[in-house]
Formats: sequence, structure tokens, C-alpha cells
Amino acid sequence: MKTVTIRYFAVLRERRGLAVEQKTTSCETVGDFVETLIAEHRLGLPPALIRVAIDHEFVDPTVPLQEGSELVLIPPVAGG
Repeated sequence: MKTVTIRYFAVLRERRGLAVEQKTTSCETVGDFVETLIAEHRLGLPPALIRVAIDHEFVDPTVPLQEGSELVLIPPVAGG
């Protein structure tokens, strides 16, 4: 089991109802963990649309999830 910190942005923050939380997980990859979060909290976006940064760098869903990592979940955003 690993404990990680998750930071939610934009619509994900609104749907989750908080900006930051810590979770313990047995997921092995970032992609598996994001899929679990989406299902568990009904975040309503497919994993392919959510960008994930770990420790300030964007990562691929196949990256192994490490103990103590900080994940930032960024949904599609519009602006101008």
C-alpha cells in the first residue's frame, strides 16, 4: 500500500468537493489509480481527458505509482 497526495483542479475540484486529499492505495500505476478515483468519486470524465503531473512533471498513465508522490489532476480547461 502507498499513500499519495492528490490535488484536484477546475471541474474535478468542484465535483470532488475538495482541493487536496491523501489516499492510500494498492494501485501500481498512475493510470490505474486515476481510473479508481474516477469510479470511486464519480468524477465524470474519462481518464484519457485528465492530465496527471507527479511532483511537478506531466507523466504517462503507465508510470509506476510511488509512495509519497503528489499527483495533480488537471481536466480539460478552456480560456482565452
